[in-house]
Amino acid sequence: MQLSAEPIIYGLIFVGVLALVEGLYLTVFGKSIRLNSRVNRRLDMLEKGTAREEVLEQLRKEMTQHMNARGIPLYSLLADKAQKANIAFTPKALMMIMGLVSLIAFLALTIGTSTSVSVRALISVAMGVGAVFFWVNTKAKKRLSLIEEQLPDAVELMVRSLRVGHPFASAVNIVAKEVADPLGTEFGMIADEAAYGRDISESLKDLAERMGMQDLRFLAVAVTIQQQSGGNLAEILEGLAKVIRARFKLFRRVKAITAEAKWSGMFLSAFPIVAIIVISVLKPDYYDEVKDTPLFIPAALGVGVFLVVNVLFMRMMVNIKV
Repeated sequence: MQLSAEPIIYGLIFVGVLALVEGLYLTVFGKSIRLNSRVNRRLDMLEKGTAREEVLEQLRKEMTQHMNARGIPLYSLLADKAQKANIAFTPKALMMIMGLVSLIAFLALTIGTSTSVSVRALISVAMGVGAVFFWVNTKAKKRLSLIEEQLPDAVELMVRSLRVGHPFASAVNIVAKEVADPLGTEFGMIADEAAYGRDISESLKDLAERMGMQDLRFLAVAVTIQQQSGGNLAEILEGLAKVIRARFKLFRRVKAITAEAKWSGMFLSAFPIVAIIVISVLKPDYYDEVKDTPLFIPAALGVGVFLVVNVLFMRMMVNIKV
């Protein structure tokens, strides 16, 4: 039995490209990433002697750089995820990394496979763009999940601060000092903006829209209503903290209940692709008798379209919203 190593080589090159992107990020920003796992990055910058306004300017620049670059062709698909992930690479740097990893993938395909130049170029570009998008998307999901976990504790900390007599701006500042990243730095920016005269409710609204989180929108609306109509903000936030924590528990429970359905959907979506790869590896001449017929290319394109439609429909079926 003749075996073809090309599909395995494709997979190994894609994994290598992902590792390369992560390695570049850790090499350039590794120290700050390690700090972010334990302490607040904003506080670390202040402790090093950087002026408060310079810290705020730097963080705001990082906060908006990806969304400001949505006009770049194809980058609009990546801008929202890169913003939520707070990727330290600039948009130009990310585009250059896409080109670099695509070039490396092309060289690896040239060495390891014997496909035509046009096919190698197409696959290498798909690997470069896909690997960066997959990496950024993973970072965004991880960061948003961390913020969701930190938010109930942060709101409860504000409640305790308000009950001992601190104003709301001071309560936000306490959260910025006591809570680790990623939420600590985000609230630190809100505290700095409030110190320079911006309304806190507007800063909270911007944070909620930037993160796309419903719980942050609840917090921004609660603060806005209290500012306009008055009332006991500590009681409002205490109730909000309970609601957020209950929603978080519900989401976890739904995730656990629907895990089997989601994994079934992933299996059914991946099985045809895995079957094609296995056939190509175990019997690379399987399609030799029909690949020269005029209907082979249209049939292959039709199968590809059906595979994409299958993945989309399976994703829709298992995407259960609460």
